[in-house]
Amino acid sequence: MDAAEAAAEQEAEAACLQSFELYESESRFYIFGTNTGKTHWRLLKIDRLEPSDLDLHECPTVYTQSEYCGLLKNLDKEHRLTGGIKFVTKFYGIIGFIKFVGPFYMLIITEQRKIGEIFDHPVYQVTKTSMVELANSKMRSKFLNSKDENRYRKILNTLDLRKDFFFSYSYPIMRSLQKNLSDPQEGWSVYESTFVWNEFLTRGIRNFLRTTLWTVALVYGFFKQDKFSISGKDIMFTLIARRSRHFAGTRYLKRGVNERGRVANDVETEQVVYGAGPRPTEVSSVVQNRGSIPLFWSQETSKMNIKPDIILHQKGENYEATRLHFENLRRRYGDPIIILNLIKKRERRESILRREFDRAIRIINESIQEENHLRFLHWDLHENSRGKPTNVLDVLLKVAFRALRLTEFFYCQLAPPTGSDIAHHWPSLLSGLDPFLCEENSNSDNTDCMEIVGDMSQEDISGSSDSSCNGTVEDKAENNELPPLKPPKFQKGVLRTNCIDCLDRTNVAQYAYGLAALGHQLHALGSIESPELGLDDPLAHHLMHFYERMGDTLAVQYSGSAAHNKIFSAKRGHLKLFIRSQEFFRTLQRHYSNTCIDANKQSAINLFLGYFQPQQGKPALWELESPSVDHIGVLSGDHTRTMKRVKSDGNILCESNTSISGCSGCYNKDKEPLNAASPDVKCGSQCPVSESHSVQDNEISSTCESEVSNLRHTPTLSQIHHVPGIVEIDCCINSGDSNFLDLEWLSASGNSSDERSIAISTPDINLSAENVIGGLNSETMENQGADVHAQNLPEHFVQWVNHGDTFWY
Repeated sequence: MDAAEAAAEQEAEAACLQSFELYESESRFYIFGTNTGKTHWRLLKIDRLEPSDLDLHECPTVYTQSEYCGLLKNLDKEHRLTGGIKFVTKFYGIIGFIKFVGPFYMLIITEQRKIGEIFDHPVYQVTKTSMVELANSKMRSKFLNSKDENRYRKILNTLDLRKDFFFSYSYPIMRSLQKNLSDPQEGWSVYESTFVWNEFLTRGIRNFLRTTLWTVALVYGFFKQDKFSISGKDIMFTLIARRSRHFAGTRYLKRGVNERGRVANDVETEQVVYGAGPRPTEVSSVVQNRGSIPLFWSQETSKMNIKPDIILHQKGENYEATRLHFENLRRRYGDPIIILNLIKKRERRESILRREFDRAIRIINESIQEENHLRFLHWDLHENSRGKPTNVLDVLLKVAFRALRLTEFFYCQLAPPTGSDIAHHWPSLLSGLDPFLCEENSNSDNTDCMEIVGDMSQEDISGSSDSSCNGTVEDKAENNELPPLKPPKFQKGVLRTNCIDCLDRTNVAQYAYGLAALGHQLHALGSIESPELGLDDPLAHHLMHFYERMGDTLAVQYSGSAAHNKIFSAKRGHLKLFIRSQEFFRTLQRHYSNTCIDANKQSAINLFLGYFQPQQGKPALWELESPSVDHIGVLSGDHTRTMKRVKSDGNILCESNTSISGCSGCYNKDKEPLNAASPDVKCGSQCPVSESHSVQDNEISSTCESEVSNLRHTPTLSQIHHVPGIVEIDCCINSGDSNFLDLEWLSASGNSSDERSIAISTPDINLSAENVIGGLNSETMENQGADVHAQNLPEHFVQWVNHGDTFWY
């Protein structure tokens, strides 16, 4: 290692603090940060005399281990008259600073657990946190009797940071692999990501110090990693789900879209695959998205009604917020945007959203160029799973292959390590497009492979790729050289899936897309000869476990219970009795959480994300009628605006100036609606859009927003129009359900198609524990009804097991 490399390594080590020690004196906090080897130390000072202000000072000196010990002794002597300095705790990063109505608090990570790594860069889960009050003992007495202060602290503590928050010191885990390799960013800019949940909490220290050295960027969602072997080669598989911090919250308190085009339950899922060796030379990833239907709609929580009515709020005819949402997706992922809408076709609660969403898509497509049109498929998963639930997986897999052909996936070869051992570390890979292995003197014709090009040949993703991508493990083992040079692939566009909650049905569809992508990823890496994996392949069962775990985790975060996994359970051969029982109790658990817990959880999220900032003389958080309000807009005005609430009588409600009976999404040849608007329906109050068409990533900084624009408004009785029946709203529902694939081809029997020809796969020898215990087969499933009858169970229970979605008849 020459002097330049040694200096670069030393600088990189000093710039990555991973362990911290907190000391206190009467007037200051002292934080010493060090690297993993404890060879470099830095010092941060926090003033405690003015706890209502955040006063920080970072020493520019980088200390050695011996200098650090000497500095501690000198600081102790300096504060000897007031008791010296005392060790408080060891911790692993600053989450941020928060202030209610009294002093500032510092949130820190006191325990962590390694849950995986990306290219030797560890990923950690937060397992324990602490909130340190910055006020000293003298100043603290001023705030001891503050009931509001204590209540705010209690509310914030209801957000459990020990569950599903993860981070990495050296890898930008909040960004996809494709973005990290093709458009590297680090430091300040990564905190502006949609998926960094402590952006608001770290804003003060970042603005003050102009550095991110002392903080960690927390991502909320799901992370799971495992190795599996294919043809004697270990493959590292990673599944990551990143939950957006925009319009974030709980199930019934965050629905649909806000004025900025941000949707509820917005989650990015990334699937990363690469060789599990110490220095992988090839890597692949694919990204998909889920999010609430981007319309203004809501549901009122009811203790007496497990399935509350859907309330649709009409705000203009041009669907501006919906348009902003898809523009945001286009900036994030490119074109095409493919919409997979899984909500029910004829069910009275969901059909109104299906029809309105279809109309919004068509109106948006009329105003943009044809090549940028939104691609969509409306497909009722629930109806199509009534016979044999596992049949929907075959259909969804066909959809996935078609979508994957349009978006493709990310693949590239990584530059081999050169020089020192740190050459394969992440910072050395993020210099421009260096990770893409491309040599000017290469014999390959792809001399331009470092360029992110759209003019690369678009190969058929169904398996007609160039033969250079089909090398097997045995071929590569014959010579110990690098794999043959292959051009990189880039994902362009994204598949966006939704149902009503974007949890249960959505997770099944995302699994199908993940399975289709996994085959192509492994094929690109040369691990398998065909890019097609069947549903009965052992890898498919392994992947199902990953997506089931992810679905449960995301469902608990948003709805309070694990996901309804009846299709996965049926695929494993579970008894209907077991599946129905599990679904029933999860429904009850979800209902309890929605009615009794979610309001406090939403309040905690609003505090953590900065959507509500307590201010003297302004209403307290608990004085607002609903925690679903975007509180910054409320507090920025001269007075508060309360929410209007109504009791539903069981019908679908709609705030609109047009009739929603009939088919508003159907037009005649002159593009006029087939059903005229009812002149007797009064229009509800319209909420003005207070920002430009461009979506701002930082929602908190905007204080000139209208008070009403972000309220989840429920119409008064005079503004409600009841849908008279299902027959009217279904008049045109079967026409135009997709603009990117043939519905007859999709519904055709059999598993073969022009996109895939699944070969007969070997039986899965890795059966789940439930399968081993149950020893079930398909015949057992079919004869289950007779078994239930033979047990002399109550008739209504038998009906629930065999037919019903609810327990009571």
